[in-house]
Amino acid sequence: MTQQQFSDLGISDSILKILIKLNLDIPTPIQQKTIPIAMSGQDLIGVAQTGTGKTFAYGIPMLQRLGQNKGQGLVIAPTRELAQQVAESLKKLGQTLGLRTAVLIGGEALDRQLFALRRNPHIIVATPGRLIDHLKRRTLKLDRINTLVLDEADMMLDMGFAPQIHEILKQVPPERQTLLFSATMPAAIVKIAANYMKLPISIEVAPPGTTATQVDQEIFIIKGEERFEHLQKILFQYKGSVLVFVRTKHGVKALTIKLKSAGQIATEIHSNLSLSRRRAALNDFKTKKIRILVATDVAARGLDVSGIELVVNYNLPDNSEDYVHRIGRTGRAGQVGKAITFATADEQKEIREIEKLINKNIKRTEFVPLAREIHPAKRYRFKSSRRFSPRQRPRH
Repeated sequence: MTQQQFSDLGISDSILKILIKLNLDIPTPIQQKTIPIAMSGQDLIGVAQTGTGKTFAYGIPMLQRLGQNKGQGLVIAPTRELAQQVAESLKKLGQTLGLRTAVLIGGEALDRQLFALRRNPHIIVATPGRLIDHLKRRTLKLDRINTLVLDEADMMLDMGFAPQIHEILKQVPPERQTLLFSATMPAAIVKIAANYMKLPISIEVAPPGTTATQVDQEIFIIKGEERFEHLQKILFQYKGSVLVFVRTKHGVKALTIKLKSAGQIATEIHSNLSLSRRRAALNDFKTKKIRILVATDVAARGLDVSGIELVVNYNLPDNSEDYVHRIGRTGRAGQVGKAITFATADEQKEIREIEKLINKNIKRTEFVPLAREIHPAKRYRFKSSRRFSPRQRPRH
C-alpha cells in the first residue's frame, strides 16, 4: 500500500510549496486523518499525544479555509510556551502567504499585543486568562472568528480554565468550525463537545496512555535521600540534552542550585518565573547553551525541543497521565530516547497505576544502597535488571 502524501489530502498548491520548502511530504497519522475533514468545515475532536504533529493538523486546514472564506482563526492553548510554539509553527506555514498573527499571553506587555491586534491578524493564538482580559477591556471582539481550535483541551481543564473556556465559547459566533485536540477524553471534554460542537467527528490515532515506541523506559528503585547522587551518576553516563521533571516549583529551584553547585550547566522553568526568564531558559536549552533543563509539569506538554536524549522523572508525577506527557519530550521525530524514573520502595502503587495506564511493564533497576565511604566513581553497584509484572514488588 502506497504511503499517503500531503499532496493527496486536497491541500492547495501554495501551501504544498511551503511544505516542500520545510522538507515535509509525508503527513503524520493525525494529519492524514484530520486535514481532509477539517478542510471540509466539519467540527472535529482529535485525540493524540503531544509531538504527533497536531499544530499542522489544524493549522493547514485553518490557513486554507481562511484564504477561501476570510474571517479569523482563534487557537486557545493552556500555557504561554505552547501558545508561543503554536504561533511559531503557524508563521513557518503561512508567513510567505502574508499571514499575520497575534499572540495574547500573560506576562507580556499589553502594548505589544494591542499593536498586533490593530494590524487585523488572520489568526489569534491565546491563553484563556489573557484572552478574557482583552475581552473585558474591550480591546478584542470575537465576532469574526470562523475557526476555533482548543489545543490540549484536557490540560486546560486540569489547570482550572473551564470557566474561561465556557465564556470564550459563548462569545464566538455560533456559525463557526470548532476543532478540539486533546491527549485524553475526560467527561468534561465530552460535555464541551455536546454543548458547543455540531456533530463532531472523533478521530483517535493512539489510545490515551500510549507512549512513544522509540522511548526506552526504566524505573530506578532508590532511597529518597540518594536521589541527587543517582542523578549525578546518570548525568555522567549520558552526554546529550537532559530534561529533569520535579514535582514542585520549590523543588525545581533547589535542584537547579544543587546542579550548578556540582558544576553542571543547568537552568529552570516553572510558572513562578517571568515570561522573559522562561523564554530565555527555553531558548538556551533549545540552542544547547544549557545542557540540563529542570522543570515542573508546565513543560510536560507544549515543549517542542528536538534532540532531547534523556528525560529524568526526579519525582513521580502527581497524575499518572503526566508520565506519558513527560517522557514524550524525548524520542521525537523518529529519534530514539531514554526515560528514567526515580521511585522509592513505597511507591509501588503509583508505578502500577502508570503501568496500567500505558499497558506495559516498565523495566526496574534496583540499586544497592550507596556506600558513602567508597570513592564516588566506584560506589554505584547494580543488581541485575529484570522485568517485573505490575503486581510484583522488587526484593531488597
